[in-house]
Amino acid sequence: MSLRDQLQQEAAAAAAAVPFLRDDAVTAALERAARLVVERRDAIAAANDADVNAAAGLDAGSLDRLRLDAARIDALGEQLGELAALPPLERDEDGWRLDNGLEVSVRRIPVGAVGANFEARPNVAVDVAGQLLKSLNAAVLRTGGAALRTVTVLVDEVLRPALADAGLPPAAVGLARSPEREGARILVSLPHVLPLVILRGSGETTAALAREAATHGVRTLAHAEGGGVLYIGAAADPAKAEAIVEASLDRLGVCNRLNLLLVDRAARVELAPVLERLGIEVREPERLGHEWANDAEHIASVTLRVVESLEGAVEIANWETSGLAAAIVTEDETAAQRFLTLYRGTAAFWNATTRFTDGFALTGSPETGINVDRVPGPRGPVTYRDLYLRQYRVVGDGTQSR
Repeated sequence: MSLRDQLQQEAAAAAAAVPFLRDDAVTAALERAARLVVERRDAIAAANDADVNAAAGLDAGSLDRLRLDAARIDALGEQLGELAALPPLERDEDGWRLDNGLEVSVRRIPVGAVGANFEARPNVAVDVAGQLLKSLNAAVLRTGGAALRTVTVLVDEVLRPALADAGLPPAAVGLARSPEREGARILVSLPHVLPLVILRGSGETTAALAREAATHGVRTLAHAEGGGVLYIGAAADPAKAEAIVEASLDRLGVCNRLNLLLVDRAARVELAPVLERLGIEVREPERLGHEWANDAEHIASVTLRVVESLEGAVEIANWETSGLAAAIVTEDETAAQRFLTLYRGTAAFWNATTRFTDGFALTGSPETGINVDRVPGPRGPVTYRDLYLRQYRVVGDGTQSR
């Protein structure tokens, strides 16, 4: 069977499973999946060890994202349990009665089967599939080949058995079972069964897939480029600035880490010793928005600019970076409020690190990704609360006409 045929079958089966998904049964499935992570931890660890050992050519950041140690396996189960405990998506959005007697209500209905293409990061399989099931959508997953063994175990020995135990179709979670990159292109070319595809990964690869999807009429939620901006304002407290810089660089291979450091010329803060202590180099990229988290050779780097004003810092953050997140460090509330008002990205922080740009950290629910699109729709960390279509329901008595 060709990869296209396999993916079409997986997608069709997932779409057919959607009408059978119910909030109570999905909750039971997620609870069961949380327990299965514990029961199957040896199989998960063995598959992940095999993936890591076969991926010797990956850079340190990619290997870190691929690796599931004991604590990270425990975290998979814990997050599934916490997701199960969250309230279901509220289906009734609004309602009103028109002068002609028509009763209008607005309902949130499932999208259907949703594709997800993500980097070799096994925990994303559980995050995305869990969010989609919680919103009563089905999932068809495609991961980077380096993580395929681990993700296969998570699908076949955790998620699908949990669905079956809850009386739901196991096919509600599908998987591309080939490491071929062609799988990603196929995933975004099946509009009748996968009208929406979640894209996560490096900037150019994800952007190319989004363009490919558009040619097939497939909508995407793309998490491509990231990188946090930190502006040290003129009235920044030095100790607070140092602490936030350090907190912003606790992990280097993640999208919401400090990427671009903007320092007001009037600031009385010396950051060179902090960066040196953390082993972080200041590098000059070709463009300010260059994301160091995706730079295998220079991952332990930041870009630094001295700026003349708050407005100058915001202009750079708005127009020369991805728009993921930006933070200001200042004791001047007026300046902070102006920064928060002017910045147009998905998350704005005052005296806090952009590392909190994360669905679980901000909402208590794992995310499918962080959408930085500058159009209406789910933006920022996308969780199960965002994965729906709006439907108008209208009830009359047969006497109404235009």
